[in-house]
Amino acid sequence: MSEDSRYEAVRSRDARFDGAFFFAVSTTGIYCRPSCPATTPRRRNVTFFPTAAAAQGSGFRACRRCRPDAVPGSAEWNARADVVGRAMRLIGDGVVDREGVAGLASRLGYSARQVQRQLTAELGAGPTALARAQRAHTARVLLQTTGLPVAEIAFAAGFASIRQFNDTVKEIYALTPSALRANRPGPGARTGPAAPSAIPGVLPLRLAFRGPYAARQVFDHLERRALAGIEEVTGEPGRRTYRRTLRLPDGAGIAEVDEAVGDGWLDCRLHLAELRDLTTAAQRLRRLFDLDADPYAVGERLGADPVLAPLVAARPGLRSPGTVDPDELAMRAVLGGRAGTAAVRDLGARLVAAYGEPLDRPAGTLTHLFPRAAELARAPLTGLGLSPSQTAALRALATALATGEVALDAGTDRDRAERALRGLPGIGPWTAGYVRMRALGDPDVLLGEPAPDSDPAVWSPWRSYATHYLWAAGDLEPAGPQQHRKNPTEGHDPA
Repeated sequence: MSEDSRYEAVRSRDARFDGAFFFAVSTTGIYCRPSCPATTPRRRNVTFFPTAAAAQGSGFRACRRCRPDAVPGSAEWNARADVVGRAMRLIGDGVVDREGVAGLASRLGYSARQVQRQLTAELGAGPTALARAQRAHTARVLLQTTGLPVAEIAFAAGFASIRQFNDTVKEIYALTPSALRANRPGPGARTGPAAPSAIPGVLPLRLAFRGPYAARQVFDHLERRALAGIEEVTGEPGRRTYRRTLRLPDGAGIAEVDEAVGDGWLDCRLHLAELRDLTTAAQRLRRLFDLDADPYAVGERLGADPVLAPLVAARPGLRSPGTVDPDELAMRAVLGGRAGTAAVRDLGARLVAAYGEPLDRPAGTLTHLFPRAAELARAPLTGLGLSPSQTAALRALATALATGEVALDAGTDRDRAERALRGLPGIGPWTAGYVRMRALGDPDVLLGEPAPDSDPAVWSPWRSYATHYLWAAGDLEPAGPQQHRKNPTEGHDPA
């Protein structure tokens, strides 16, 4: 977009661009999302920034009215496979807070100086500033949704000291932490966190998204694949709640997400053993529910194809669900074989019961975390009903994940990961592509073969969404044609 087209988006308060860029007003010293309802500033007073961190680094504070830190993330970071896109996914997962810039650079295979230079050149902010903006958002959520003492919130959000926390909050929000807490939005507000929870230990969140959101299809997808012990879907269609356990860097967690769509958000509740896992948990749920997608861009590209146009019109906002745990998703995928979804769920539930890590405090039917790769690599895997080929494939994958031969973290190189997966016994092109689409969040993976009169090349970079549209319409076999299943573990859409 040119600066003139960005300004037109601001003039029209176009929510399609929330998170894609931010604008700051020199006369007020604040920055906003494009859909901010405030009076449109004059063009000469407006500066555009690619990230909130860049606006903050230039001395602007967040608008209290539109709360620009609460917008969906940019879909660009999932579409891009370069170092900037990979870095943004890792920063979102909290890597800089846990491992520092050196840890981020090591995961990317670059020097810290190179990462700093590339991010600053393109995004106007380096990894430290980007992580700082994320910490500030986490702090605001905790201040406005919990009664935790300010000191606990500071360290839970990832700040190194109370002073650093106070200075950052004042700089970004022009309020002290106590004043920010008192300035929480009402429960019906369109932006910002949900109202404080009355249940101790529960963190209510609003997981923002842009455009239409096909919640029914996403919850149908999750319900069909829910594994007993780690997942469940309760309630009637339209009012369902998805619950699952989370393995997080500093402890376990349980997430609950409601199907009912608010005004641009899904309601979520988190139960965390460690509050400092809040940012990571929220980002992983965003990937699971594909909340950073750009349905406008997807609809424009796929809707121009005569084969897909009626499918796009019938299901606006269809998403490509990801996962909260890439290793888990990959191991569940190799259980698929030629079995149907119900059989795969049964195998997965037995695997969880036999080797899963029990929760310290079970929550209803949620009793375990999915087994670690290292545990399955050395487990006998007997008595589960697995075929010899499934057993061999699962053990080979678990070993590769445990040793680092295969890496599936948020910033991994997707091409390299797919090659490594296809080099393992029992994993062929379809399964590797499925893992790439869901575990690595690649929006441009086509699984199966479409109708002869269609041209999948023009669907790029949204072929994962085309795959889901065709699956939903029954026009594309989830496993691909039978003659393409050269590997005995290749089969249905299992995970």
